[in-house]
Amino acid sequence: MILVINTSGAGLEFVLDDKYARVDVEKQSIALPTECNRFLTESGANWSDITAIGVVVGPGSFTGIRMGIAYAKGLAMGLDIPIVPINAFELYLYDTPDAFVAIDSGRGDFFVAADGLAPCTMSIDDVEVKQMNWLRTVGHKPFNLKNAISIVNNKLASEKNEPVVPMYLRPSYAERNKKC
Repeated sequence: MILVINTSGAGLEFVLDDKYARVDVEKQSIALPTECNRFLTESGANWSDITAIGVVVGPGSFTGIRMGIAYAKGLAMGLDIPIVPINAFELYLYDTPDAFVAIDSGRGDFFVAADGLAPCTMSIDDVEVKQMNWLRTVGHKPFNLKNAISIVNNKLASEKNEPVVPMYLRPSYAERNKKC
């Protein structure tokens, strides 16, 4: 069984095979271990049933992504199972491979990517022009996290070991305001 963890936005999301849960929490860092364990129990699974972990690495909440990756890495190490990174663009493009993905960053710009366009940030003016090169635009509605199971399976089958690191498309606030 593959467990997928998403902490890149508000709340927590989990997928295990065909089961899905979204939990609204105030503090992801406090709730993540408890809610993940509750999800497994309610799904009728045990930790020993988990054969791999997929974790959403971004783009999204800086702190949420780092915390989710750290938790997933700890679980994978403790269970001695593989961990696979998944980014939000892969999840959107799974159902709509011919789309332009534009995710509102919440900071006046958009995280964007598409087939033939590497992930980056763009202003709304640039998005309005660039999206015309693709048949449709997605990113305004949540992605389907259940698609992560297929993405993880495909990555495991390819035996391509991607590093599980956050997908940052711009420097953090601390990096931008560094005084050195």
